[in-house]
Amino acid sequence: TPGHIRSIRKARGVAPILAQQSIRENARTGRTPQEVMDDAMWGVFQEGWRDGFGADADHLKTTADADVTAAAGYTFFTVDPGDHVDDEAHTASLPDLERKFAALPWADLDSSPADLRARFLGSTFELEDRQLQFDEESLLRAAAKYSRAVTHAARMYRHLDSMLDRPWELEVSVDETATPTSHLEHLYIVSEMRRLGVRWVSLAPRYVGSFEKGVDYIGDLDELRADLAGHAAIARAFGPYKLSLHSGSDKFSVYPIAVE
Repeated sequence: TPGHIRSIRKARGVAPILAQQSIRENARTGRTPQEVMDDAMWGVFQEGWRDGFGADADHLKTTADADVTAAAGYTFFTVDPGDHVDDEAHTASLPDLERKFAALPWADLDSSPADLRARFLGSTFELEDRQLQFDEESLLRAAAKYSRAVTHAARMYRHLDSMLDRPWELEVSVDETATPTSHLEHLYIVSEMRRLGVRWVSLAPRYVGSFEKGVDYIGDLDELRADLAGHAAIARAFGPYKLSLHSGSDKFSVYPIAVE
């Protein structure tokens, strides 16, 4: 924390997140969310930092995770519904997709197969320099793959909203999955979250290529550029909200593309 504060002291308009660790990292290092927050606070006192700062409770998977981080004073919550993403739907045959689609938790979605088709099929979504349209197969694939993740994110959002009496922000992260998030799937996720009343400030899709910790991006940079451009267009049209690049440290080849 002291190093972070010294690096931004002369900057203007920076709102640093000084306490940030995931529940998984806490478990591996033997720390608690409260200890992470306390360590950040001592760094703030040591450096005489008088401006505000944030605290990110990263990759929360359960309401119990939300409870313990909220009690420690966190203000930013990254919900990770990745366990509820059906990666098999990415390559499943059409008959398998139809079975997966029929078995979705329609009560939790507050919808029906007919209503979902009516919302998406036959519509053209205008996004700056491009248009997106679902056909039957792409809609079934997006719904089968991500609907349970959407309902879990909505459940986590409602839980946090019911318990917090202070300003807070939400990120939804689906980056730790086996298959990339297509632009149509991104559009499906945010359309359904918005319909279910979720309010978020940041989304982390699963981009093409590979983002591994401590090394540069692994993959085709031109393909990533096109992928990021499409995701950014959706974020501007349906938000605006931020796009998050998880495991973004040391991705020196990616930074110029992200700025674009």
